[in-house]
Amino acid sequence: MNGASREALAAARERLDALTDSTSVDAVRLADELAAVTALLDREVSLRRVLTDPAQSGEAKAELVRRLLGGQVGGETVDLVSGMVRSRWSRSRDLVDAVEQLADVADLVAAERDGSLDDVEDELFRFSRTLASSTELRAALGGKGTDEALRNAKTELLRRLLGGRVRPATERLIVRLVLQPRGRTLEAGLEALSSLAAERRNRSVAVVTTAVPLSDGQKQRLGAALAKLYGREIHLNLDVDPAVLGGVRVRIGDEVINGTIADRLEEANRRMAG
Repeated sequence: MNGASREALAAARERLDALTDSTSVDAVRLADELAAVTALLDREVSLRRVLTDPAQSGEAKAELVRRLLGGQVGGETVDLVSGMVRSRWSRSRDLVDAVEQLADVADLVAAERDGSLDDVEDELFRFSRTLASSTELRAALGGKGTDEALRNAKTELLRRLLGGRVRPATERLIVRLVLQPRGRTLEAGLEALSSLAAERRNRSVAVVTTAVPLSDGQKQRLGAALAKLYGREIHLNLDVDPAVLGGVRVRIGDEVINGTIADRLEEANRRMAG
């Protein structure tokens, strides 16, 4: 997102934070309802175009939302979406992406409330590693199509993989991503969810790859060094890959810090070839 859409999303996130500051708001129900709105807007192209049409007044668009959603979802969801359509969006698709992000954040709020947010972060990362290591699993969960049989097969596979093994918020987030990928790869979707979870705790995620597992002391020292370097707390997602040979590779967002033997050998070979 850029321009007007980024500002509209920021405003919507602020409204969501203000709403969920009240423990009387059911964050799980809010997440489910926002996910249902996402599916509606994703499916109904003409509707989302009307709701993001700059030629229409904000109040007229909000009234349309109230007529469509009133009685179908809770008042909090209606108010959130009504506020969003009053904003200006660069693209109609950005509105759908924003509602989906609010649904994900609401689930993370639920995890934060029950003290499981750290576990959810770790479980999302572990699932992404499992997915990356299995071509068969990626094919089974990433299969395209909307027929009921495929959807049921994915749901059953996720039930066997996740049921009782992860926190409820983790399961809801992964199931929603798999069943409603909206054109994203599962890898990209999981990375976005991990970033949202880290942001919820005002910290960044570093994917740390080493040839062998780090000791507790090494993890603490690396975390402290990265926090000092970036000026904020850094959550470490640890991955072991013997191919790196030694040292450590750290990726934070688009930035990669390479300190592995494999990288040094590759650089030496490039220089020799040059």
